[in-house]
Parts: sequence; C-alpha cells; structure tokens
Amino acid sequence: MSSQTRVLAQQVADALLARSWLLAAAESCTGGGIAVALTDISGSSQWFERGFITYSNQAKQEMLGVCGETLAKYGAVSEVTVTEMVVGALSHSNAQIAVAVSGIAGPTGGTPDKPVGMVCLAWQVKGAMPVVRTEYFSGDRAVVRTKTVEHALRGVLALCKD
Repeated sequence: MSSQTRVLAQQVADALLARSWLLAAAESCTGGGIAVALTDISGSSQWFERGFITYSNQAKQEMLGVCGETLAKYGAVSEVTVTEMVVGALSHSNAQIAVAVSGIAGPTGGTPDKPVGMVCLAWQVKGAMPVVRTEYFSGDRAVVRTKTVEHALRGVLALCKD
C-alpha cells in the first residue's frame, strides 16, 4: 500500500471518528482494496462497519440489490450501477456513509466505450443524494486499482467535511 493511501485512510478514520459515523464500502474492481486500506488501521472497527466485495453481477444483485435490468442495460461499469451499489451498501448496513466503485482495471476487458482505466465511483451520506463520478485512470492494473482506492477515500473525506 502506498504512503499516500495510508495517509488518506488515516484522514478518513479521523473524520469518521469526529462525526461518530460508520462507513460501508461496496467494491468491484478494487476487490477489497478499500477495506484493506481502512482495516490496516488499528481500531478500525470503531468506524468501518463492513465491506461488500461484489465482483460478479450476481453478487451485486444479491448483496446490494442492484437491479438485473440496470446491469443488462448499462453494464457493471456505469454510474447507474454504482449509484445502486452505494444505495444498497447503506441499506444493507448500519453505516451513515458509503462508497461504491466499479471499473475496468485491465489489462483486458476494455472496449471503445469503456476503456481500461474507466472507473465509476459513488458516495452517499444516509438521507442525502448520492454523489457519482466517472474517472479515467492510466497505468497498469495495480496502478488503476490504487488510484481508485485513493479517489474513493478522497470522496469519503469530502463528504465528511461537508
């Protein structure tokens, strides 16, 4: 894990503790990387409630309530899907804030419409509208996944400060 990821994870921990909030993470392309970054911090059970690693479409549907129609129409890597993922993470947890990510880390799997490095991210505070973004990261699989984790953590921090 990069030193930048460690710093961001600690900042997220401090922000969540300050608000007495719990966080849930719904991950696809990062395969649990967000949860690893957060749970590497001792005492993380005080603010990290749970993680959903939903790599397959079936897992997204079963664990987070993502609609099969959404996946069929927009695909797993879409703003619509990550919005449903973040909503599902909040509704299937005791968290006050959640983050969701789905993307194409590569080196295979990219298409002209959805190239390698495309990642959709969503954040939501319970009772508020989700914040959704699509980013395009360059680099190999490990770099794309690291950048996704770091961007996800930055988004959590931003919502904690609002």
